[in-house]
Amino acid sequence: MLLRVRVTLPDRPGALGQVARTLGVAGADIVQVVVLERLGGRAVDDFTVVWPGATRVERLLAGLAAIPGVQVDGVWKAIGAPVNGGHDAELLAQVAANPVDGLATLVDAVPGLLAADWAAAAVVPADWAARSGAGGGSEPRSVYASWRAPSPLHLPEVTPLRARPMAEPGGARYAVAPFGRAGLVLVVARADDEELPAAAFHVTEVDRVAQLVRAAAVILGDRLDAVGTPAGATPV
Repeated sequence: MLLRVRVTLPDRPGALGQVARTLGVAGADIVQVVVLERLGGRAVDDFTVVWPGATRVERLLAGLAAIPGVQVDGVWKAIGAPVNGGHDAELLAQVAANPVDGLATLVDAVPGLLAADWAAAAVVPADWAARSGAGGGSEPRSVYASWRAPSPLHLPEVTPLRARPMAEPGGARYAVAPFGRAGLVLVVARADDEELPAAAFHVTEVDRVAQLVRAAAVILGDRLDAVGTPAGATPV
């Protein structure tokens, strides 16, 4: 199976090679390495590896934990081959080529770009934040969800609407980004799978989602207002 392994390690010569050797000894075949951050003498790297399904991941975690200065931030299943930022332009081109299905195209593609489990576009009522504390009122409604999204769909508390990572205690990790129109927000999620603790979305991943959402909003324009308007209502 394909796994994504996120580690924080010392940003010094030899540290990356030591992690790579440990992954290899544990039985992992490294497919790709992405550096998410280098700051203050520390680096955050994502390793995408092919992992033998019959081998327990504890062996991999124990090997990494034995390296001085290395911290495992998360291990989770990737749903496809790793992709880089070059695919973002291709995705936006697909959205522009077929704007009628542009929102669905974006939502379906984002999980694969970010090694996430699912994504959904939801409409948040303008006064939801004010009403949620007192109860009552309409809840955010999903207008489109990717095929792996749970049913019924549980959405996190996404207000105030701004791009950011979120996490529920003992639950899913989220990246949220607003379209800036009609109360629409994109929610991308990772969930723990048995003994595999998924990593939270890194700031670079959140920025990537936000850039995709902003670009899609420009491309789709008024179509998003129509999506965000309930049936029978008139867009303002």
